[in-house]
Amino acid sequence: MLDATIKSQLQAYMANIRHPIELVPSLDTSAKAAELRQLLEEIAGMSDLVSLAADEGDARKPSFRISRAGETTGIRFAGIPLGHEFTSLVLALLWTGGHPPKFSDDVIEQVKALDGDFDFEVYFSLSCQNCPDVVQALTLMSVLNPRIKATAIDGAFFKEEVESRKVMAVPSVYLNGESFGQGRMELEQILAKLDTGSVAKAAEKIAAKEAFDVLVVGGGPAGAAAAIYAARKGIRTGVVAERFGGQVLDTMAIENFISVSHTEGPKLAAHLEQHVKDYDVDIINLQKAVQLIPAKGPNGLTEVKLESGASLKAKTVILSTGARWRQMNVPGEDEYRNRGVAYCPHCDGPLYKGKRVAVIGGGNSGVEAAIDLAGLASHVTLVEFDSQLRADAVLQRKLASLPNTTVITSALTTEVHGDGEKVIGLTYKDRNSDQSHLIELEGIFVQIGLVPNTEWLKDSIGLSNRGEIEIDHRGHTTIDGVFAAGDCTTVPYKQIVIAMGQGSTAALSAFDHLIRLPAVEEALAAE
Repeated sequence: MLDATIKSQLQAYMANIRHPIELVPSLDTSAKAAELRQLLEEIAGMSDLVSLAADEGDARKPSFRISRAGETTGIRFAGIPLGHEFTSLVLALLWTGGHPPKFSDDVIEQVKALDGDFDFEVYFSLSCQNCPDVVQALTLMSVLNPRIKATAIDGAFFKEEVESRKVMAVPSVYLNGESFGQGRMELEQILAKLDTGSVAKAAEKIAAKEAFDVLVVGGGPAGAAAAIYAARKGIRTGVVAERFGGQVLDTMAIENFISVSHTEGPKLAAHLEQHVKDYDVDIINLQKAVQLIPAKGPNGLTEVKLESGASLKAKTVILSTGARWRQMNVPGEDEYRNRGVAYCPHCDGPLYKGKRVAVIGGGNSGVEAAIDLAGLASHVTLVEFDSQLRADAVLQRKLASLPNTTVITSALTTEVHGDGEKVIGLTYKDRNSDQSHLIELEGIFVQIGLVPNTEWLKDSIGLSNRGEIEIDHRGHTTIDGVFAAGDCTTVPYKQIVIAMGQGSTAALSAFDHLIRLPAVEEALAAE
């Protein structure tokens, strides 16, 4: 079941198990159940502290539970957790076996203190790069608190269940039988939804922080690079981010990051965060900035207000808030988001196997999505506003070679249609004839570019007509002491490697600004 390399790696991890654990299967006579049994037998054979128990007959088959020996609670996997979920399996084994998790003591204590009975179910797909974070968060919660149950369900194994619950996007989380949330969620975000007082507590801690020399707003590649370059100067550095990693977390394959021939977004984001943590940087995650208040005078402090009600102050600020997927902004899009309207073909594509789908957008991302989906869907229609596709020629040739794809150009999508529960079609207008056409389908994947995350800055800083922060070649904005970098700026070519370079430039410019500030005494005398 596992190749020699993976077995060797897994066996090394298994050495960290400290006390006995059990793998408790629930199997039927299917071929997938036989594969699962083989996997469990291989895992059990790697450590004397891991045993394979008798079949317990859970309703979901094939599935298995990982529990401390003699206990009846624990994390349950319904399906075979390989692919992106293999790491989730490894961590479930280690945490259940007593290996300490790499989370702060405050977070661990908050999980242990949750009062109530929580039965979580999370639907995932093996190709979803956002799913492991949610699965792992719920896994840890079930290990730390005996009143919390967690079941991770591979939607491809339990299609009837997925259809009956109308799951059309992963990860999808249910709590005690009711919908709890969709999409990527950090452990802290899940806790915030369960522990309503946690937001106020976090705001109190943030408000008590001293002013930073450099405050980076945004935790993507630009923000991480800026934080590292600033911290290496020995100055007080902070990072406040809505989610550390930014849009990279939603990126599947990365093959143009120089010196790394191939990696994946979540893996790169984890490396970025670890690199920042190697320095004395105060990371304030899961906090959304909502207002920028410029400093008054050369020695004043710039203030960044947060959605939680807290605020942070700094001598210099680097804005690196990145960008997000652009929406179509047509009737029905918001109503059917995650119910047929999707933005990540890698995450949600497997849920549309054998169904008809459309891809909106004819650039590289749109054509790549159409090619990817053609291997799963019964038919893929690519809808492009322009008179021709804008993707690289090699991608266009590949798309044209696929028998179950159709390309429609000069087409403006005007409405998403649904039956109240899910998408059933879309309407587009032919820009040449002005005639409207209906396409009957079950899924729509939107791939029409990016929009900068700068709405909160429109009244305080210079922005281009596209909403990008205006900067010069050193990263200076229109506000003295405020710098910017990455996809939220006017810098062309929104690429990871470019964002990192711009973040480094902004940090060096911020440091140069700090060392040239007049002494406080000089500033007071000038007044």
